[in-house]
Amino acid sequence: MAKKPSPLSALPPAPALQEAAPKATPAARSPRTTQAAGPKATARAPKKTTGKTAATPRKIAAAAKPAATQAPPDMKPEEVRLFLADLAKAWPNAETELLYSDPFSLLVAVVLSAQATDASVNRVTPALFAKAPNPAAMVQLGDEGVGALIRTIGLWRNKAKNVVELSRQLLARHNGAVPGTRAELEALAGVGRKTANVVLNVAFNQPTVPVDTHVFRLANRTGLGRGKTVEAVEAALERRIPTDMIRDSHHWLILQGRYVCKARKPECWRCAATTPCLFPAKTERPVIKPPKNPTLV
Repeated sequence: MAKKPSPLSALPPAPALQEAAPKATPAARSPRTTQAAGPKATARAPKKTTGKTAATPRKIAAAAKPAATQAPPDMKPEEVRLFLADLAKAWPNAETELLYSDPFSLLVAVVLSAQATDASVNRVTPALFAKAPNPAAMVQLGDEGVGALIRTIGLWRNKAKNVVELSRQLLARHNGAVPGTRAELEALAGVGRKTANVVLNVAFNQPTVPVDTHVFRLANRTGLGRGKTVEAVEAALERRIPTDMIRDSHHWLILQGRYVCKARKPECWRCAATTPCLFPAKTERPVIKPPKNPTLV
């Protein structure tokens, strides 16, 4: 299991954003005109139609803010290497946080981790693997038996069916062994491209770059490898990451995205790679306010 992440280096203050345009004053509004005929004769002056929607202060303020999800350009090759070298120093013992003992248990754990946290999967797999350490035992355990052991993770019914079915397929097609090619892995029940890439990377030491939600967000946010789809980001990373860093970069990026470059708000002041990172709205260290009535010790 991976070691608990250590605190990272500090970050210079983030650049200030542009101020929003001032709100329109009452004097700029169209005056009302009153007609003498009838009690309900008041009316607004006709609005001018220009064919374009006026830019409100809210729209102007939104336009002034830098993009919060993607860096403007891609990193240069030298910036890519520097960025990954900094992450390597920050996560020197990076490895998958899923518990496994062989390619089969890794494959099952990765299938179970879809739309679930590694921690939640690690809570159920020890008991599961104790009863079903191989494909034959998993098939014998059956859908209900597997489901009873993994009820605490999301989508457990479908995952139980997939785990039993892929175990049956491994016995029928590969004599119970986990195949070492992407095409053969993706042909198994519940195994997509990301799952196949993880197994190839971790179990077979192949230079793949699995792209999960953490890697997708970090690659776009920093400029490491931008893309609108998972496939586009994967292709960009495989093309841009130096060959000698591809396999290990998977673990660095996942841990960095999970614990530092978080989805809601990146903790840039803890990041060890802020210099090559091209994210334009780096966050500052939060200010901890002292208590109103501090207790004297």
